[in-house]
Amino acid sequence: MISSKTLAGKVAVVTGSTSGIGLGVARMLAERGAAVVINGLGDATEIETIRAQIETDFGTRCHYSPANMLNPQEIRGMIETAGGCDILVNNAGIQFVSPVDEFPEDRFNAIIAINLVAPFHAIKAALPHMKAAGWGRIINIASAHALVASPFKSAYVASKHGVAGLTKSVALEVAAQGITVNAICPGYVWTPLVESQIPDTMAARGLTREQVIGDVLLAAQPTKKFVQIDEVAAFAGFLCSDGAASITGAVLPIEGGWTAH
Repeated sequence: MISSKTLAGKVAVVTGSTSGIGLGVARMLAERGAAVVINGLGDATEIETIRAQIETDFGTRCHYSPANMLNPQEIRGMIETAGGCDILVNNAGIQFVSPVDEFPEDRFNAIIAINLVAPFHAIKAALPHMKAAGWGRIINIASAHALVASPFKSAYVASKHGVAGLTKSVALEVAAQGITVNAICPGYVWTPLVESQIPDTMAARGLTREQVIGDVLLAAQPTKKFVQIDEVAAFAGFLCSDGAASITGAVLPIEGGWTAH
């Protein structure tokens, strides 16, 4: 059984953590004793409520960074402000659904920039502290789309396949320095990101909302249910534990059997 405060004294930075998977992971790390830096978009009052609630619920420090994941300087500043990043969770991501020959170029470039290039900048900024400490955990929240493809998602699939490659490469570089680097690949989790792509998928495929959920989103998941945020958070928590010290360079699915096909 994992002690509830095994991460006491550690600092965790979680990008895209004002809602959804990222918030679930941030709360789980705080519950285990880590000081956390949350980051993401949203109403300022609501974000302050989220930040304060983490401190109240878990008795640990929580800081909010408004860093823009499209801006490398702001990403570096977020890591520097943390005062030493022991755990980095690259979770921020965006999605857009379109046939490739109609895909807006600015949307394609933004997806690659936020989903793939931003993790590179965050990893680069976080590694010096981890190397000096002789300990670190880097978790990239990828997707089942890092392992398999779906139509109309060329940018997202390309970005997540890139995250898988980045994960493996960095893991090999730092394997002897007490730092693990892994990618978690969720299937469909009911989050604002998933919900927001339903109208685009309806338009692209000429389907109803119910058809998109049942025949597209959950069609490939044999469990026929959405992965839960708490399940992904628990997986991330395990990867931060001593029990996962020999797991590195892994691209790990949590997708209800999707990639078993």
